[in-house]
Amino acid sequence: MQSQKPMWPTMARPLRRLRWISTLLGSVLSTMLALPPHCQHIQLPGGSFAYTRREPLGVCVGIGAWNYPFQIAAWKSAPAIACGNAMVFKPSPMTPVTAVMLAEIYKEAGVPDGLFNVVQGGPETGSLLCHHPMVAKVSLTGGVPTGKKVLEMAAKGVKQVTLELGGKSPLIIFNDCELENAIKGALMANFLTKGEVCCNGTRVFVQREIMPKFLEEVVKRTKAISVGDPLCEGTRMGALISKPHMEKVLGFIKQAKEQGAKVLCGGEQFVPNDPKLKDGYFVSPCVLDNCRDDMTCVKEEIFGPVMSVLPFDTEEEVLQRANNTTFGLASGVFTRDIARAHRVIANLQAGMCYINNYNVCPVEVPFGGYKMSGFGKENGALTIEYYSQLKTVVVEMGDVESLF
Repeated sequence: MQSQKPMWPTMARPLRRLRWISTLLGSVLSTMLALPPHCQHIQLPGGSFAYTRREPLGVCVGIGAWNYPFQIAAWKSAPAIACGNAMVFKPSPMTPVTAVMLAEIYKEAGVPDGLFNVVQGGPETGSLLCHHPMVAKVSLTGGVPTGKKVLEMAAKGVKQVTLELGGKSPLIIFNDCELENAIKGALMANFLTKGEVCCNGTRVFVQREIMPKFLEEVVKRTKAISVGDPLCEGTRMGALISKPHMEKVLGFIKQAKEQGAKVLCGGEQFVPNDPKLKDGYFVSPCVLDNCRDDMTCVKEEIFGPVMSVLPFDTEEEVLQRANNTTFGLASGVFTRDIARAHRVIANLQAGMCYINNYNVCPVEVPFGGYKMSGFGKENGALTIEYYSQLKTVVVEMGDVESLF
């Protein structure tokens, strides 16, 4: 397969607009290429020695999600190519264009044909890629059900797999926190990208003493979020990805109310003033109070602008509740007590953790989850281990000792 060639003349202008995004790709590549080779030299008795070397896997498949289509394509392809592999990338059918733009950027940068390939399609296409005998690795960003299917298909060919799946991450706010930062962190942990972020901290645990003040300010700021056209400078939240997804999110909110949660603000289909947007899939950002750990809105990933707030009393209690989930993608804690911050993070079962911040994902640090949120890492120096295979070489410097 060859690198995807430009398909639409009308893409020239948006491609120029996306050029700045290619700095993300450049950051990933430069980080990877500047890294040591993760190899060892081991001295053995008698002057003999051994060494390890990293070698490419071959053809890698990347399967992307629709919420960060360009970023996910760059996160997977840049380290794969830097490690000497070729990548076949299948974007989500909901967001097919940006991966093609990335292919054009690669080609313009001089990447040889065949190193980055875009294949469009749905589940059947993904299945064919996972089963293909020439594919050595599959890297998926998606939901848990899809991850299980990919893992099963890849296992038949004993292929390496990286899975970045869903999350229902806890954000713990202690009463000694810097409240202003904690409020900003909670808003970023729930309403960034309309809540369509896998690592969002959607279970917000707030120590009981500061709960009223926290809720008052969070509701005030949530109501002030500007919903509408994301190309307008003042807009802070756009539409959800599709009508079925909007209906799914609204269904979660309806069920939460039926189970006893209280909607403090938002949670309804929103119609912006702009008549061009009247048929858009907008949902007003929602804050839920009176939540319990056994509620569906607290247990399951909503993937929309819905914050579930839960009170807690003690550190031991909140740790047990925070870890009581099948997911383990991310977690966060806000406190001025740095010893407690590190202690809590050490006991949280999550792969991406934050202290006094949330939803910061530098490409220099590894990203990936625990439990049913998947395994394997993306970004950072560690990515070399997931896009290469290790070879051990033993060098004998003396005579061969033989039993025969």
